[in-house]
Amino acid sequence: MLSGIMASLRSGGDPTTQCPPRLLQDLEWARLPGRRKIAGREGAIAVRSYNQFCPVAKAAEIFCERWTALILRDLAVGATRFSDLQRGVPLASPTLLSQRLKQLQAEGIVIRRRSNDGRSWTYHLSKAGEEFIPIVMALGVWGQRWSRRELAEHEKDLGLLLWALEKGAHPECLGDGRTVIELEFTDQPDAKRRWWFLNENGRCELCLKRPDRDAQIYVAVSLPDLIRIWRGDLALSAAMASGLIEVHGSARMRKAFRHWLGISGLADVRSERIDAADAVASGQAGADESERPEIR
Repeated sequence: MLSGIMASLRSGGDPTTQCPPRLLQDLEWARLPGRRKIAGREGAIAVRSYNQFCPVAKAAEIFCERWTALILRDLAVGATRFSDLQRGVPLASPTLLSQRLKQLQAEGIVIRRRSNDGRSWTYHLSKAGEEFIPIVMALGVWGQRWSRRELAEHEKDLGLLLWALEKGAHPECLGDGRTVIELEFTDQPDAKRRWWFLNENGRCELCLKRPDRDAQIYVAVSLPDLIRIWRGDLALSAAMASGLIEVHGSARMRKAFRHWLGISGLADVRSERIDAADAVASGQAGADESERPEIR
Protein backbone atom coordinates (compact mmCIF):
# COMPACT_ATOMS: atom_id res chain seq x y z
CA MET A 1 0.00 0.00 0.00
CA LEU A 2 2.77 2.47 0.98
CA SER A 3 4.74 1.78 -2.21
CA GLY A 4 1.60 2.47 -4.29
CA ILE A 5 1.03 5.78 -2.52
CA MET A 6 4.66 6.84 -2.99
CA ALA A 7 4.52 5.92 -6.67
CA SER A 8 1.43 8.05 -7.12
CA LEU A 9 3.14 10.99 -5.40
CA ARG A 10 6.24 10.70 -7.62
CA SER A 11 4.13 10.57 -10.78
CA GLY A 12 1.97 13.53 -9.74
CA GLY A 13 -1.14 11.40 -9.40
CA ASP A 14 -3.72 11.26 -6.63
CA PRO A 15 -2.31 9.14 -3.78
CA THR A 16 -5.77 8.61 -2.28
CA THR A 17 -6.61 6.22 -5.12
CA GLN A 18 -4.22 3.78 -3.46
CA CYS A 19 -5.77 4.10 0.02
CA PRO A 20 -8.13 1.58 1.58
CA PRO A 21 -11.61 3.06 2.30
CA ARG A 22 -11.07 3.53 6.06
CA LEU A 23 -7.76 5.36 5.62
CA LEU A 24 -9.28 7.46 2.86
CA GLN A 25 -12.09 8.45 5.22
CA ASP A 26 -9.56 9.60 7.82
CA LEU A 27 -7.65 11.59 5.20
CA GLU A 28 -10.86 13.34 4.15
CA TRP A 29 -11.52 14.23 7.80
CA ALA A 30 -8.06 15.68 8.10
CA ARG A 31 -8.83 18.05 5.25
CA LEU A 32 -11.99 19.42 6.85
CA PRO A 33 -11.50 22.44 9.14
CA GLY A 34 -13.73 22.80 12.16
CA ARG A 35 -14.60 19.11 12.39
CA ARG A 36 -13.83 16.40 14.91
CA LYS A 37 -14.91 12.84 15.52
CA ILE A 38 -16.18 11.31 18.72
CA ALA A 39 -16.21 7.61 19.33
CA GLY A 40 -19.62 5.98 19.52
CA ARG A 41 -20.84 2.43 19.84
CA GLU A 42 -21.53 2.34 16.11
CA GLY A 43 -18.33 4.06 14.99
CA ALA A 44 -17.15 7.64 14.77
CA ILE A 45 -19.76 10.42 14.75
CA ALA A 46 -19.18 13.75 13.04
CA VAL A 47 -19.51 16.94 15.07
CA ARG A 48 -18.57 20.54 14.43
CA SER A 49 -15.59 21.91 16.29
CA TYR A 50 -14.34 25.40 17.14
CA ASN A 51 -10.77 24.05 17.22
CA GLN A 52 -10.20 25.66 20.62
CA PHE A 53 -9.25 24.29 24.02
CA CYS A 54 -11.46 26.84 25.81
CA PRO A 55 -14.04 25.00 27.99
CA VAL A 56 -16.80 27.31 26.75
CA ALA A 57 -15.96 26.28 23.18
CA LYS A 58 -15.84 22.60 24.13
CA ALA A 59 -19.24 22.77 25.84
CA ALA A 60 -20.71 24.76 22.94
CA GLU A 61 -19.61 22.05 20.50
CA ILE A 62 -22.08 19.76 22.25
CA PHE A 63 -24.85 22.13 23.31
CA CYS A 64 -25.05 24.33 20.22
CA GLU A 65 -25.64 21.60 17.65
CA ARG A 66 -29.07 22.16 16.11
CA TRP A 67 -31.91 20.40 18.01
CA THR A 68 -29.68 19.46 20.97
CA ALA A 69 -31.02 22.11 23.36
CA LEU A 70 -34.60 21.07 22.52
CA ILE A 71 -33.81 17.39 23.05
CA LEU A 72 -32.29 18.22 26.44
CA ARG A 73 -35.36 20.37 27.23
CA ASP A 74 -37.69 17.45 26.58
CA LEU A 75 -35.56 14.92 28.46
CA ALA A 76 -35.54 17.33 31.41
CA VAL A 77 -39.35 17.36 31.60
CA GLY A 78 -39.66 13.59 31.49
CA ALA A 79 -39.77 12.49 27.84
CA THR A 80 -37.95 9.16 27.58
CA ARG A 81 -39.25 7.40 24.46
CA PHE A 82 -37.99 8.14 20.96
CA SER A 83 -41.55 8.89 19.80
CA ASP A 84 -41.99 11.46 22.60
CA LEU A 85 -38.73 13.15 21.74
CA GLN A 86 -39.70 13.24 18.08
CA ARG A 87 -42.95 15.03 18.92
CA GLY A 88 -40.89 17.73 20.65
CA VAL A 89 -38.78 18.32 17.52
CA PRO A 90 -41.24 17.55 14.69
CA LEU A 91 -39.09 19.19 12.01
CA ALA A 92 -36.11 16.94 12.77
CA SER A 93 -36.20 13.72 10.78
CA PRO A 94 -36.06 10.41 12.69
CA THR A 95 -32.61 9.83 11.22
CA LEU A 96 -31.33 13.19 12.43
CA LEU A 97 -32.86 12.74 15.90
CA SER A 98 -31.25 9.31 16.15
CA GLN A 99 -27.90 10.83 15.18
CA ARG A 100 -28.19 13.56 17.82
CA LEU A 101 -29.04 11.00 20.50
CA LYS A 102 -26.02 8.92 19.50
CA GLN A 103 -23.82 12.01 19.74
CA LEU A 104 -25.15 12.78 23.21
CA GLN A 105 -24.61 9.17 24.28
CA ALA A 106 -21.04 9.25 22.97
CA GLU A 107 -20.39 12.43 24.97
CA GLY A 108 -21.84 10.88 28.15
CA ILE A 109 -24.79 13.31 28.23
CA VAL A 110 -27.55 10.77 27.57
CA ILE A 111 -27.95 7.18 28.77
CA ARG A 112 -29.91 4.66 26.71
CA ARG A 113 -31.69 1.86 28.57
CA ARG A 114 -33.94 -1.02 27.71
CA SER A 115 -37.61 -0.27 28.36
CA ASN A 116 -39.47 -2.20 31.03
CA ASP A 117 -40.99 -4.57 28.47
CA GLY A 118 -37.59 -5.08 26.82
CA ARG A 119 -38.93 -4.32 23.34
CA SER A 120 -37.65 -0.77 22.92
CA TRP A 121 -35.18 1.77 24.30
CA THR A 122 -35.61 4.74 26.59
CA TYR A 123 -33.37 7.77 26.95
CA HIS A 124 -32.34 9.54 30.16
CA LEU A 125 -30.02 12.35 31.20
CA SER A 126 -26.79 11.31 32.88
CA LYS A 127 -25.28 13.32 35.73
CA ALA A 128 -23.45 15.38 33.12
CA GLY A 129 -26.68 15.84 31.19
CA GLU A 130 -28.58 16.99 34.27
CA GLU A 131 -26.08 19.83 34.67
CA PHE A 132 -27.39 21.21 31.37
CA ILE A 133 -30.90 21.67 32.83
CA PRO A 134 -30.21 25.07 34.50
CA ILE A 135 -28.63 26.22 31.23
CA VAL A 136 -31.71 25.17 29.26
CA MET A 137 -33.98 26.93 31.77
CA ALA A 138 -31.86 30.09 31.68
CA LEU A 139 -32.07 30.01 27.89
CA GLY A 140 -35.88 29.79 28.18
CA VAL A 141 -36.01 32.72 30.58
CA TRP A 142 -33.91 34.81 28.22
CA GLY A 143 -36.15 33.80 25.32
CA GLN A 144 -39.29 34.85 27.20
CA ARG A 145 -37.76 38.13 28.29
CA TRP A 146 -35.99 39.24 25.13
CA SER A 147 -37.26 37.30 22.09
CA ARG A 148 -41.06 37.37 22.54
CA ARG A 149 -42.82 38.91 19.57
CA GLU A 150 -45.77 38.24 17.33
CA LEU A 151 -45.30 34.75 15.95
CA ALA A 152 -44.77 34.20 12.24
CA GLU A 153 -47.21 31.86 10.52
CA HIS A 154 -44.68 29.02 10.26
CA GLU A 155 -44.03 29.21 14.02
CA LYS A 156 -47.64 28.42 14.97
CA ASP A 157 -46.99 24.70 15.33
CA LEU A 158 -50.17 22.77 16.11
CA GLY A 159 -48.39 19.48 16.80
CA LEU A 160 -45.96 21.04 19.24
CA LEU A 161 -48.77 22.80 21.12
CA LEU A 162 -50.78 19.56 21.44
CA TRP A 163 -47.68 17.77 22.75
CA ALA A 164 -47.06 20.57 25.27
CA LEU A 165 -50.69 20.49 26.44
CA GLU A 166 -50.59 16.72 26.92
CA LYS A 167 -47.27 16.78 28.78
CA GLY A 168 -48.19 19.79 30.92
CA ALA A 169 -51.75 18.82 31.83
CA HIS A 170 -52.80 18.26 35.44
CA PRO A 171 -55.36 15.43 35.18
CA GLU A 172 -55.48 15.03 38.96
CA CYS A 173 -57.33 18.36 39.11
CA LEU A 174 -60.31 16.79 37.35
CA GLY A 175 -60.93 14.40 40.21
CA ASP A 176 -61.39 10.64 40.18
CA GLY A 177 -62.87 8.80 37.25
CA ARG A 178 -62.68 9.27 33.52
CA THR A 179 -62.90 12.77 32.03
CA VAL A 180 -62.74 13.67 28.35
CA ILE A 181 -61.86 17.17 27.15
CA GLU A 182 -62.71 18.02 23.55
CA LEU A 183 -60.63 20.79 22.02
CA GLU A 184 -61.75 22.50 18.82
CA PHE A 185 -59.39 24.81 16.93
CA THR A 186 -61.84 27.14 15.23
CA ASP A 187 -59.35 28.34 12.60
CA GLN A 188 -58.10 24.93 11.47
CA PRO A 189 -59.28 22.70 8.59
CA ASP A 190 -61.51 19.73 9.38
CA ALA A 191 -58.61 17.23 9.48
CA LYS A 192 -56.86 19.23 12.22
CA ARG A 193 -59.84 20.84 13.90
CA ARG A 194 -60.88 18.50 16.76
CA TRP A 195 -58.75 16.75 19.36
CA TRP A 196 -59.52 14.91 22.60
CA PHE A 197 -57.68 14.53 25.89
CA LEU A 198 -58.56 11.44 27.90
CA ASN A 199 -57.89 11.89 31.62
CA GLU A 200 -57.98 8.81 33.81
CA ASN A 201 -56.05 7.46 36.81
CA GLY A 202 -53.94 10.59 37.03
CA ARG A 203 -52.80 10.38 33.39
CA CYS A 204 -53.61 12.49 30.35
CA GLU A 205 -53.55 11.04 26.85
CA LEU A 206 -54.08 12.88 23.56
CA CYS A 207 -56.58 11.07 21.33
CA LEU A 208 -56.78 11.49 17.56
CA LYS A 209 -60.34 10.12 17.52
CA ARG A 210 -63.32 10.67 19.78
CA PRO A 211 -63.09 8.35 22.81
CA ASP A 212 -65.90 6.01 23.71
CA ARG A 213 -67.87 8.62 25.62
CA ASP A 214 -68.98 12.24 25.25
CA ALA A 215 -66.73 15.01 26.49
CA GLN A 216 -67.39 16.54 29.90
CA ILE A 217 -65.52 19.70 28.89
CA TYR A 218 -65.70 21.33 25.45
CA VAL A 219 -63.18 24.03 24.52
CA ALA A 220 -63.21 26.21 21.38
CA VAL A 221 -60.32 28.53 20.56
CA SER A 222 -58.08 29.51 17.65
CA LEU A 223 -54.57 28.11 17.42
CA PRO A 224 -52.81 31.50 17.78
CA ASP A 225 -54.86 32.43 20.84
CA LEU A 226 -54.17 29.14 22.63
CA ILE A 227 -50.46 29.54 21.90
CA ARG A 228 -50.65 33.03 23.42
CA ILE A 229 -52.35 31.61 26.51
CA TRP A 230 -49.80 28.79 26.80
CA ARG A 231 -46.75 31.02 26.62
CA GLY A 232 -48.19 33.66 28.95
CA ASP A 233 -49.00 36.46 26.51
CA LEU A 234 -52.69 36.23 27.40
CA ALA A 235 -54.18 35.22 30.74
CA LEU A 236 -56.77 32.45 30.56
CA SER A 237 -59.28 34.48 32.58
CA ALA A 238 -58.96 37.44 30.19
CA ALA A 239 -59.34 35.13 27.18
CA MET A 240 -62.49 33.60 28.67
CA ALA A 241 -63.96 36.98 29.57
CA SER A 242 -63.37 38.34 26.06
CA GLY A 243 -64.67 35.23 24.33
CA LEU A 244 -61.35 34.35 22.70
CA ILE A 245 -61.69 30.93 24.31
CA GLU A 246 -64.98 29.22 25.12
CA VAL A 247 -65.16 26.58 27.83
CA HIS A 248 -68.39 24.60 28.20
CA GLY A 249 -69.36 22.06 30.83
CA SER A 250 -70.66 22.00 34.36
CA ALA A 251 -69.58 24.77 36.72
CA ARG A 252 -67.30 22.31 38.52
CA MET A 253 -65.70 21.16 35.29
CA ARG A 254 -65.18 24.69 33.97
CA LYS A 255 -63.42 25.58 37.21
CA ALA A 256 -61.35 22.37 37.08
CA PHE A 257 -60.28 23.18 33.51
CA ARG A 258 -58.45 26.28 34.75
CA HIS A 259 -56.26 24.02 36.89
CA TRP A 260 -56.00 21.24 34.32
CA LEU A 261 -54.53 23.46 31.63
CA GLY A 262 -50.76 23.41 32.04
CA ILE A 263 -49.26 26.54 30.53
CA SER A 264 -45.56 27.19 30.10
CA GLY A 265 -43.50 27.17 33.27
CA LEU A 266 -41.98 30.42 32.01
CA ALA A 267 -45.28 32.19 31.42
CA ASP A 268 -44.69 34.59 34.32
CA VAL A 269 -41.43 35.91 32.85
CA ARG A 270 -42.34 39.34 31.54
CA SER A 271 -41.12 40.53 28.18
CA GLU A 272 -38.60 43.38 28.08
CA ARG A 273 -38.73 43.83 24.32
CA ILE A 274 -39.96 47.28 23.36
CA ASP A 275 -41.97 45.96 20.41
CA ALA A 276 -43.63 43.40 22.70
CA ALA A 277 -44.47 45.85 25.48
CA ASP A 278 -48.11 46.41 24.46
CA ALA A 279 -49.29 42.97 25.61
CA VAL A 280 -47.36 43.26 28.86
CA ALA A 281 -48.38 46.85 29.59
CA SER A 282 -52.05 45.95 29.11
CA GLY A 283 -51.88 43.76 32.21
CA GLN A 284 -53.28 40.78 30.30
CA ALA A 285 -50.10 38.75 30.09
CA GLY A 286 -49.08 36.03 32.53
CA ALA A 287 -50.97 33.47 34.53
CA ASP A 288 -53.58 34.31 37.15
CA GLU A 289 -53.11 32.85 40.59
CA SER A 290 -56.53 31.23 40.21
CA GLU A 291 -55.28 29.36 37.16
CA ARG A 292 -52.36 27.69 38.87
CA PRO A 293 -52.78 23.96 39.54
CA GLU A 294 -53.25 22.99 43.15
CA ILE A 295 -50.29 21.28 44.72
CA ARG A 296 -51.46 17.97 46.15
